[in-house]
Amino acid sequence: MKLTNPFVLVGYEGPSYFCDRVAETEELHRALVNGANVTLLSPRRYGKTGLVCNLFHRLAKEGEYETIYIDLFGTQNLAEFTSVFAGAVIGKLDTPLEKAGGVARQLIQSLRPTLSYDSTTGRPSLSFDVSSKRPEKTLAQVFDYLKERGRKVVIALDEFQQIGEYPEKGVEATLRGYVQFSSARFIFSGSKQRLMREMFTSPKRPFYQSTYMMPLDVIPEDAYYRFASRFFAEKKWRLDRKVFHALYDRFDGITWYVQAILWEFYACGEDVKDVSQLDAAVTRRVRACEYDQQRIMELLPPGARRLLRAIAVDRKVTAPQSGDFVARHGLRAASSVKTSLKMLVEKELVYPAPDGYVVYDRLFAEYLRRH
Repeated sequence: MKLTNPFVLVGYEGPSYFCDRVAETEELHRALVNGANVTLLSPRRYGKTGLVCNLFHRLAKEGEYETIYIDLFGTQNLAEFTSVFAGAVIGKLDTPLEKAGGVARQLIQSLRPTLSYDSTTGRPSLSFDVSSKRPEKTLAQVFDYLKERGRKVVIALDEFQQIGEYPEKGVEATLRGYVQFSSARFIFSGSKQRLMREMFTSPKRPFYQSTYMMPLDVIPEDAYYRFASRFFAEKKWRLDRKVFHALYDRFDGITWYVQAILWEFYACGEDVKDVSQLDAAVTRRVRACEYDQQRIMELLPPGARRLLRAIAVDRKVTAPQSGDFVARHGLRAASSVKTSLKMLVEKELVYPAPDGYVVYDRLFAEYLRRH
C-alpha cells in the first residue's frame, strides 16, 4: 500500500521507502551467510534497526533463512531475557505439522505459555513466563531447540547492552558460550554506543573479538537527496538542493533527523525552496518534544545544565575545559567542568565525536540554543 507520507519515522515499510544503504546491506548479508556474527556500531538514530529490517526483507525474498528480531530494551534480568527470547524463538521454526504436534513440549516444564490477543489487530501472541529460579536451564533448552530445528536462522538482538545491567553475575559469559556454539547467526546492536563498544572491544569482556564489527556511517548527501527529491517530483513539487544541503548540514546527515524534517516538508504539500521553510519545520519538531526537553534540564545539576547549553551553543567543542571556553560561557573552574562533562557523557546527553563533543540529540541542541 502506498504511504501518504513516504518519509517513514517508525518501523520499516519496504525497500521503496528505505534510503540507500546498498553497500551496508550487502556487507551485513555477506558477513552473516559466511558464518560470522555481527555487531552494528553507530550513535543513535543512524538507522541501525532499519538496516536490519532491510536485510531481513532481502533474506525473506531469498527464502533460505528464517529471521527473528528481538528488542531487549524492557528486560531487567536474565529471566526476563529468557522469556522474551523464548517467546520470539519457540514455534517460529516449526512446520505446521510440528506446531500441531507440539514439538516444543519438552520446554513447557520450565516455560509457562500464555496466549494473548492484540487489542488493535486481534492477532494471537504467545509469550512465556520463566521461573526466576532456573532461567539458565530454560535458556539452554531454547538454544537446544534452535539446534534441533536444523534451520538457517538470523537473530537480531537490539538494545543488547541491556544485558550488562542485569543483576545476575556472568550473564555475558553465559550468553557468549551459547552464541559461540549456536547454529544461528546473530546481529547485536544497541542505542548506547559507549556500552556496546566496551562490551565488544574490551579484552576484559566475554564478547571481545567474537563478532564482525560493522560501524555505520551517515548516508551520503547525494544519495539522500536523490531518494528524497524523487518523492517530491512524483507530486510535482520541488525540493531545492540548497535547502536540502542546509538540512543535511544542520543535522550532520543523521538519518532520523533528516527524515523527520523531510516528513515535515512533505506534510506541508508544497515546493520547498527557501531556508525559512527549514527553520519553520525545525521549530515544529522542537515544540513537539519541548516538555521532555524541559524535564531533562530540570533533573540535571546547575553546572551540568550550563555546560550542556554551552556545548549546544558552540555546536561542537574540542576543548571544553579550556580557559577560553570556560570564560566565554561563564562556567566554573575547569575541574567542575570535567565533573559535569563526565556526567553528561555517561548519561549520553553529550557524545564525544572524533572531532569534538556534541549534544547527542540534535533537536535537544536546537531547543538549548533557543532557551
